[in-house]
Formats: sequence, C-alpha cells, structure tokens
Amino acid sequence: MTHDVLSRRTIVFVNIAHALDHFVILIYPTAVIAIAAQRGVDYATLIGLATGTFVAFGLLSLPMGWLAERFGRRNLLAAFFLGCGASCLGMATANSDIAFALWLTVLGVFAAIYHPIGSAMLVSHTTRLGRDLGWNGVWGNLGAASASGVTAFLAASLGWPIAFALPGVVCLAMGALFMSRVPADEGGGRKAGGGEAVIPVSRPVILLVLFAVAIVTGGLTFNITTIALPKVIDERLGLDLPLAMIGSLATVVFVVGALTQLLMGRLVDRYTLPAIFAGLSVLQPLGLGLAAWGSGIVLLLGLTLAMAAIYGQVVINDAMVARYVPPSHRAKAYSVRYFLGYTTSGFAVPLIALLHGQGGFPAVLATAAGFGAVIFGCALAFFAVTHMPRAAEAAAE
Repeated sequence: MTHDVLSRRTIVFVNIAHALDHFVILIYPTAVIAIAAQRGVDYATLIGLATGTFVAFGLLSLPMGWLAERFGRRNLLAAFFLGCGASCLGMATANSDIAFALWLTVLGVFAAIYHPIGSAMLVSHTTRLGRDLGWNGVWGNLGAASASGVTAFLAASLGWPIAFALPGVVCLAMGALFMSRVPADEGGGRKAGGGEAVIPVSRPVILLVLFAVAIVTGGLTFNITTIALPKVIDERLGLDLPLAMIGSLATVVFVVGALTQLLMGRLVDRYTLPAIFAGLSVLQPLGLGLAAWGSGIVLLLGLTLAMAAIYGQVVINDAMVARYVPPSHRAKAYSVRYFLGYTTSGFAVPLIALLHGQGGFPAVLATAAGFGAVIFGCALAFFAVTHMPRAAEAAAE
C-alpha cells in the first residue's frame, strides 16, 4: 500500500471516528428525556449520572500521546471503535442508576482516545492543514448534530435502549473494517501539511497561559451548550413540541456549527490564526447572552451563534497545535490540549444540574456566556501578544 493510499484511507477513518465520538457522547443527553419520563425521575438527577463520562473523557486524554508511542496510534484508534461499541451495548441493557453511571463512565474512557490520537493522525497525513481540519470538524459536528435527532427518533419510536444499541453495532462494525483496511500504523505517513515549519513565537509562556485558559473555558462552554441543548429547546422555546421535533431543532443548530468549521478550515489556509481566533470568539458571549435572556426565535438565534463560535474554536485550537508545536511532540501536545479542555469540562454536568435546579436554563446559559467572555479576552490578548514584535520592529524602522 502506497503512502498516498494509506494517508487518504487513514483520514477517512479518522473522520468517521470523529463523527462517532461526538455521536455516542451525546446520545444520553437526549435519551435522558425519555428515560426520565419512563422512570419518573427528574432531569437534574439523571443528567448528573453522566458526570463520569465527561470526567473520564478529559482525564484520560492526557496519557494517550504516551500510550501511542508504546502501542501505536492505529491500535488505539481500533480500541476506540470497539470500546465505544461495547459501552453503548452495555448502556442498552442498563436498568439502574449504578448501571447507567458505570457504562457512561466506561464510554467516556474509550471516547477519550479519539481526540489526541485522531488529531495527531490527521495532521501527520494531510497535505492542506486548514481544509482537512475543517472537514474533520464537519464530520465531528455532524455526529453531534445527528445524535440529537437520531436519538430522539429512535427513543420515541423504538425505545431508548435501541438508541444506544444501534450506534454500538455501528461502532463495532467500523472497528472491524478499520483493522482490516488499515493494517499498519500511520507513523510512516506523509508529513507535508502537518509538518510545515513551526511558527516561532517570542513570548511562549504568555501565549501558552492564554491558550490554556481559552481551552479550559472553551471546554466548559462546549460541554454546557452541547449537553444542555436538547433540554434548553424543550423548556425555553415556548412551544409544546414532541421529543422528535426537539431533537430535529437541536440538529439544525449543530449543523450550523458544522458549516462554521468548514469555513474556519478555509480561513486557516489564508489568514493568521490569532486574527481568526479574535474575530470568531466574540460570538460566544454574544450568542449565549441572547440565549440566556431570550426565548423563541431569539433563543434559537443565540444558540446558533454560540454553536458556530464554539465549534469554530475547535478547528482554531487544533490548527494552533499543528502550527506552533514540532511534529515529534504533537501527539503529546494534543493529549494535553484535550486533557485541559475536557477534564475541566467534566464539571459541566454537575454545574448544569446545580444551576438548573437553582435558576433554570437562564442561569446555565448566563454562566456559559461568562466563560465565553473570558475566551474573547484571551483571544484579544493572544492577538496583541503575537503582534507586539511586529509593532516594535516597525517602530524601530
């Protein structure tokens, strides 16, 4: 198998894995509406059972770069497919709070594999970084988008266990196909797009701190919004809609995010990352603020703006690692990047439960808007710091 064929095939499977990763993680936040109705338990109690999912999702991202050096990225991605499939099948059989919490945590363990490993594989095989990161983001966002609609449809028509079982079978099938079609690890893949000259920086510590804060707060806004979205629409839209329609509206909002990621990919190949980041980040506090105080069309507009910014930032963050970190350290850098984002964001689930219980979704969304304002501040500071040397040189001339 030539390197070109291996690279194209690897990128296809990485994209499919991204879609499945976001899909399986977001089955429960929609299925929980049907589970609560069936079991007669309130939403705040049941959504709290997913805390382990998102804590494991972030915490276990950290060692993946190091594990890849020992077991190979291809083998870890295969474990992702098979482990997520088995976890979904386990959830389909769960009939108690303990079983729900256990299987959701196991799902988070295997789902944690994808982002550090998949991102490193992608940038190692790409010939156009922005384009392929954009399309990879689209696949992930379409997975998140379809999770709400598909889960709502399956739960309403066939029962919530089927909403877990069918994706589980798909994950197992894709894992078997991946192992048969990508027999070798990707270490010998091309380095063209992902191996571009690293962008030098004059103040790496300051930029690292700003980037870390933006990742942590971005992880919180990402998970608060994506997890709460179906229930926000259910409670705040002002219409008495069936579950399937709620899922469909959530899907439309997610699709906008997917289109934004494609646009961000094109911009990455044309403009500087700090400038793109600063321009995009203003939409997070704006959109979440509108969603917190509005209802009906205003609510949907706010959620759409916020989702565009949240998913667009994912592409920017991954591109920054690819452009600022040497190739030999990228798998570990992606591990740290997703560890920071997703470990902290694991607190999003109990935070949603706490804030929803005290002030409803206006309190949840207003808090997320506050985190979005912090991201905007970091983006502006990042832009200012990266442009300081140029300003100094211009003044000297």
